[in-house]
Amino acid sequence: MIRIAIANQKGGVGKTTSAINLATGLAATGMRVLLIDFDPQGNASTGLGIDQKSRVKSSYQLITGSAKLSDVARPTSVPQLDIIPATQDLSGLEVELVDEADRTSRLADVLNQETSSLWDICLIDCPPSLGLLTINALVASTALIVPLQCEFFALEGLSQLLHTVERVRARLNPELTILGIALTMYDRRNRLSEQVAQDVRAVIGDLVFKTVIPRNVRLSEAPSHGLPALVYDHRCPGSEAYIALVRELIGRLPQPTAAAA
Repeated sequence: MIRIAIANQKGGVGKTTSAINLATGLAATGMRVLLIDFDPQGNASTGLGIDQKSRVKSSYQLITGSAKLSDVARPTSVPQLDIIPATQDLSGLEVELVDEADRTSRLADVLNQETSSLWDICLIDCPPSLGLLTINALVASTALIVPLQCEFFALEGLSQLLHTVERVRARLNPELTILGIALTMYDRRNRLSEQVAQDVRAVIGDLVFKTVIPRNVRLSEAPSHGLPALVYDHRCPGSEAYIALVRELIGRLPQPTAAAA
C-alpha cells in the first residue's frame, strides 16, 4: 500500500479539498483507496458525509491503540473509497504522548503491523501545523504532496515545510520523498497568482505539478453537501482540474500500482 501524506503547515490552502478529491479521483480509476483524516477539525470526514455523531471510532483510537485499522476504517458514498474519520480528541495527543518513546511513529507502527492488502493507496490529510500529528504522518508515509496556495507568502511557508521534511528524512524516515507540489486557488485574473506560480516553478522545478487548481465556487460548496466536488459537480473547472491532477499523480506513482490502475 502506497502511503501519501498531504501536508502544509498553513491553513486555508486547499489541503483537505485536495485530499478528498484526489482520493475520489484515484478511487474512480479502480484503486482501493483509504483516506486517513488526521486533522482534529475533521473536515475531510465532514466533506465525505461522515457526521460527528457517527464517529464512534476514529484515528484517535487508532493511534492510542484502542482500535485496529480494520475496525476504524469505514466505507464512504464513493465506491472503492474508505475513510478513517477524525475527532477533536486528536488535538490532545501531543500532550498525551509527550513521554512516549514511540510518539513519532505511532501511525507508522499501526500501518506496518496490520495487513494493508485491503487498499492499494492511502492518503493522510494532515492538520495545518508541523506538530506531532504531521510528523507521525510523514514518518508513516512513502511520499508527500504539498498543496500550495498561489499567494505572496507561499514560498516562505514552503521552505519551512521542506526543512522539516529533510529532518524527518535524516532522523526518522529516509524513504520519504516529495511526490509533488500542487498549486491551488489559482486566479487567472490576478497577476499575483501567475507570478507566484512562476516563482515556485523557478525554485522547485519539475516537482511542481503542471496542473493548477483554480479558485472555484463549486469546490467550496461541495463539502456542505457531504460530497467531493468530483461527485457534486464533475464538470465544474475545479473538478476538471482535479481530474487532470489525478492523471498526473498516477504518472508519478511507483510503476506497478500505476499500471494496475
